[in-house]
Amino acid sequence: MNARALFLLFVMLAVPGSFAADGPLVRTEAGTVRGLSADGVDRFLGIPFAAPPVGDLRWRPPAPAATWTGERPAFTYGADCAQKPFIRDDAPLATQPSEDCLFLNVWRPAQRAGEKLPVMVWIHGGGYVNGGTSPAIYDGSRLALDGVVVVSANHRLGRLGFFAHPALTAEAAGGATANFGFMDQIAALRWVATNIASFGGDPANVTIFGESAGGESVNILLSSPPAQGLFHKAIAMSGGGRSTLLPTPTLAVGENAGHRFAARQGITDTGPAALSALRALPVDIVVGTLNLASLSAADDYSGPVIDGQLMPAEPIDQFRAGKAAKIPVMLGATSADGWYSGGSKENILAAFGPLAAEATRLYDPTGQDSALQVGQRVNGDAMFIEPARATGRALAAQGQPVYLYRFSYVAQNRRGIWTGTPHAKELPFVFDRVLARYGTAATPADLTMAARLRSYWTGFARTGVPAAPDGPAAPRLTADDERIIDFTNDGPRITIDPLRDRLDLVERWLDGK
Repeated sequence: MNARALFLLFVMLAVPGSFAADGPLVRTEAGTVRGLSADGVDRFLGIPFAAPPVGDLRWRPPAPAATWTGERPAFTYGADCAQKPFIRDDAPLATQPSEDCLFLNVWRPAQRAGEKLPVMVWIHGGGYVNGGTSPAIYDGSRLALDGVVVVSANHRLGRLGFFAHPALTAEAAGGATANFGFMDQIAALRWVATNIASFGGDPANVTIFGESAGGESVNILLSSPPAQGLFHKAIAMSGGGRSTLLPTPTLAVGENAGHRFAARQGITDTGPAALSALRALPVDIVVGTLNLASLSAADDYSGPVIDGQLMPAEPIDQFRAGKAAKIPVMLGATSADGWYSGGSKENILAAFGPLAAEATRLYDPTGQDSALQVGQRVNGDAMFIEPARATGRALAAQGQPVYLYRFSYVAQNRRGIWTGTPHAKELPFVFDRVLARYGTAATPADLTMAARLRSYWTGFARTGVPAAPDGPAAPRLTADDERIIDFTNDGPRITIDPLRDRLDLVERWLDGK
């Protein structure tokens, strides 16, 4: 047995499923990749879509990937982007993070000649400091079984992905800077436009979808000039949209944060010498202790900035000005999105100011709920649920198709523990990977909801309307019809928003800030 055959045998034993010894071959612009096939799905993992952003390419726009000759095995995930993993992450990584991380993955149904299938491009969340494409719940196999091609792509994170500095601004000479993670997302979409037809995908029918920071990325890409024309539908899951609570800093504010970080490393110059020194820093120093647990305390990290180019302004302001892609959009959140940020119940409700009495009536009607329960409700409504409605209204006012959803389904083994569906808990259902998340605790009802939710997401990618063969189609949002589709414990329901009164209060509160 030759070396290649031995390697393929090892992969067959190491990766779940009964893979064929010789998987599918696809020719990309950079070279030929060989994937793996199992259970009706072809998968191609760890394909580079840009050059490694290391050395002199750190803090530069993504450069083209190097070409190769012969076959490149696409059997395992490439490294997720450098980060300090978050111990309570709902989507734990399956790779050792690295600065060399600009890889993407493709899943497709076992191909038949001449197919041009809808394409879904996944953008992971993680607060722009954590996350990647390798977590088991992001496996696109089950989505592909619905007749779509699924792509997931890494993007740079933390200070490697979102970093401003006066020397970087000068080096860019009027070009884009700071938002390198968004540059990576756009580079991945350009790779899709160039290469996805070779995988059986339709480059004229691309849907981007993301959750949390990935959902916010979807909102930003909707109005980012360099991203226009690269996708044709969008799903923003828990993507926020309001600038009132967490306004995106300006480039100047980001430069100040970057200068503080540099100064802590003994780099005080603001010219080319500073960039050489910064690019020479070990990656562990640049990542530091930054992750979701420490993010709020980091005063030398700005995250995304309004740079006037990739991100000209806050998404909702762009939407209201009619500066968004005129495409079908689906927005929503989970029923108990958000988290408790501390403080007493009285202080949480007092933050509503003159509306505090109404807030008390709506958020603590019996007076018996805990600060944790009240705080989570307020935070979820203000951070995710009402902003989804606000951004949806702004887009719908421009005449484009918009659909609002809520994911209220609670996994059966969590009922009686959760009072609703927390942040990110819809992800195993969207990807139909509840077995990977809950294992033997997954029930037939959970599996049924996963199959149904998956079909709504792929149905939207196919037609631009969230609909499935075994459920009602979501209503289009208009000024006269703001019903949502709510995925409840009893299945999908078309309904007036059960949180409407709370959201109306939050809207008045945030608009008055």
